Amino acid sequence: MDDLLRHAVAIGAVLVLLIPAARGFSDTLGWMPLWLLAMPLCAWWALHRFRLPADEAGAEVQPRLRRRSGEQARRRRTASPRRKHSQAA
Repeated sequence: MDDLLRHAVAIGAVLVLLIPAARGFSDTLGWMPLWLLAMPLCAWWALHRFRLPADEAGAEVQPRLRRRSGEQARRRRTASPRRKHSQAA
C-alpha cells in the first residue's frame, strides 16, 4: 500500500507540473491538485498513523502521554433542587 500511494503522489506531482489542465478546476471533480496531490498525500500520511514531522532536524517527536491508572472521576451532586418539569423554549 505504501508503494501504491508513493506512486500516486509521484504521478500526481508530475501531472500538476507538466499539464496545465491539471492545475485548474473541473466541474465534475473540483480543484484538480486536491485530488492529484493533496488526497494521496493525506492517505499516505494516514497510513503511517499521522506521525507528525519533527520540529528540528534530528529531533524526535514527543511520545504520547500515558493515561492515569485508577478509577474514573465521579460527578458531584448539585445543591440546587431538581425541577419537576423541563423548560421548553
